[in-house]
Amino acid sequence: MLRAAGATAGAVGAGIGTAAPAAASGASFAHPGLLHTRADLDRMTAKVKAGAQPHTAGFARLAANPHAQSGWRPRPSAVVHRGAGTPQNYAALYKDIHAAYQNALRWHITGERAHADTAVAVLNAWSGALTQIAGSADRFLAAGLYGYQFANAAELVRDHEDFEAERFRRMLLDVFHPLSESFLAHHNNAVVSNYWTNWDLCNMACVLAVGIHCDDRAKVDRAVEYFKHGEGLGSIGNAIPVVHDDGLGEWLEAGRDQGHALLGVGLMGTICEMAWNQGIDLYGHDDSRFLKGAQYVAKWAMGEKVPFTANTRRKGAIGGWSGSETVTEAAPVNPEMTRPIWAMIANHYARRRGLPASYLTRIAAKSAPEGGGGDYGPDSGGYDQLGFGTLAFTRDKSAQVTDAGSDPRPQTAATASPSSSATASPSSSAAGDDLAATGSDGLLGWTAATGVTALAGGLLLLRRRAR
Repeated sequence: MLRAAGATAGAVGAGIGTAAPAAASGASFAHPGLLHTRADLDRMTAKVKAGAQPHTAGFARLAANPHAQSGWRPRPSAVVHRGAGTPQNYAALYKDIHAAYQNALRWHITGERAHADTAVAVLNAWSGALTQIAGSADRFLAAGLYGYQFANAAELVRDHEDFEAERFRRMLLDVFHPLSESFLAHHNNAVVSNYWTNWDLCNMACVLAVGIHCDDRAKVDRAVEYFKHGEGLGSIGNAIPVVHDDGLGEWLEAGRDQGHALLGVGLMGTICEMAWNQGIDLYGHDDSRFLKGAQYVAKWAMGEKVPFTANTRRKGAIGGWSGSETVTEAAPVNPEMTRPIWAMIANHYARRRGLPASYLTRIAAKSAPEGGGGDYGPDSGGYDQLGFGTLAFTRDKSAQVTDAGSDPRPQTAATASPSSSATASPSSSAAGDDLAATGSDGLLGWTAATGVTALAGGLLLLRRRAR
């Protein structure tokens, strides 16, 4: 899909500790197993109870959010519209999803049953009402973003006795997944490079999350394969088309604008984390290419100079209008702009894997404590990520990270016996945490720079790959 003319190829590997896909293991999926595992929930609970920082500051942001209150009441609709020219009503959907997620997370940490009941009431209300996502092309954004978020909220209460689990799964499978799969397959009848990176990424996230939540291996395999080899701009080689001599991986949408580039990095991190929790290492795929791309965006977003390769992408409809767009430099940035995306990615590479990730750790520290939906503005962009990464993903350095070849993957379906599923009572201990150190200084100690060369320079030419 993306080709660098005149570029030199470098080392490309499978990454450190690459896992086989869960579907190949013959084991069932681990639950809870999207953004949060049982060990993650136990760690959050233990850290907050102990008053540890920065977890306590992260929890304070959760507890203060209006969506995290047990008095929240859902506003479901049969048809949700998103896109210009339609009677848009999708704000009620994304606000209710964040209320369900935040209340479910708060329940796991505090044990307060009212929050679990609120989360379940929101999810049940929507699964009993929603039949269609409609609108302009933006309906695909709605399916992707809200599909993966809905699945994550449901994963936290999947064994609650009042949760209409099967009805909710049918909603994911009948309303959200078909739109996301259609987009990845047909791109709304446009040429494959017409839509920017984040369109593919949110729909990949939906397919992956629905597949895991619904124990559907084919869907998980589909998302993983598209992440690695998909034709659209969201596959990793197209989203990060050039790796420069300094080890930074150029993020395609850095040539578009800062907000969408941050969105894309957050979505790719979400995909990698959900896959990791099933024993699938997309974080390390292609010689940890995502690390290089995230480092690039972090450095650029902090206002520092980054290299940029001019690129051209084709636009238009299949059998209809056509055109192209050339970008010659990285877009300007506001160093104060942020999204709640950095803690998850920085903690994976610096803490779980013990890899140098200086720009990630710096921007994660600058952005902490991360909030969630409703804390980053009232518009839909402020709800694109579930957030609360300081609380959810801050971890001590893993005792298993002892050398570059170690593999500190969680004990999940693809690596061991399936983990226990969530119960109707919240987590209450730190048992099972894969991190042994006791420091709580966040990520400030990880400041070395990366230096891996894979691909340098060249004009990016976008073309349709022959099937």
